[in-house]
Amino acid sequence: MPAIAAQPFDFPYDGRLDPKTTALVVIDMQLDFLSHEGYFARQGYDPSRLRAIIPVVAELIDACRTAGVRIIHTRQGYRADQADMTPYEQWRRRQRGLEGVLLRSSPGFPIIPELDVRDEDIIVDKTCNSAFTYTDFEHILRAQGITHLLFSGCTTDVCVHTTLRDACDRNFQCLTVADACASGDAYAHEAALHMVTVEFGIWGTLADSAAVLHGLRTLQASAT
Repeated sequence: MPAIAAQPFDFPYDGRLDPKTTALVVIDMQLDFLSHEGYFARQGYDPSRLRAIIPVVAELIDACRTAGVRIIHTRQGYRADQADMTPYEQWRRRQRGLEGVLLRSSPGFPIIPELDVRDEDIIVDKTCNSAFTYTDFEHILRAQGITHLLFSGCTTDVCVHTTLRDACDRNFQCLTVADACASGDAYAHEAALHMVTVEFGIWGTLADSAAVLHGLRTLQASAT
């Protein structure tokens, strides 16, 4: 089976890319992060940086589906009654005038309509930056036999990187798709991508979407 050209080494490291054991993780592509009225914009960030990756993520989703790679979306948000929100988080929101956002009952919670979310996709709802914290994400991955993860979404320096780090610590093989991730802070985005490859891939590997798409097409061709 083919591999995807990546840094600091090709993905997977053993050269065997298997769609049955691979999933594309699409982190928090929600209205609250990508709309001009949501949480991210109200924090003072320009969501256009995040919106710029929408076509890339959409193309990845389509290519992964065609290749038989599972699609997993995450959504960030607290319960409508805020019973899972700590006093610190409530205070932090009040300081920024952010009451009523990033709630599962709020208009900004859904995934953006530009992405094709299907019934067969897996959706993991979370309250923390990592999709592993207080969720059934790891159980789902183990139950589905998924050992290799492709990372996309937002934001690169927060939820993407936190989930990536937790995945690596749990011995999943990980590849971050550089141009399918985004942050409102350009410096933080570049730093987060750089950190993936330090110490010979301590947080996995890094590639652009062109390399991933080429690897997926080669995978399909080899299967026919």
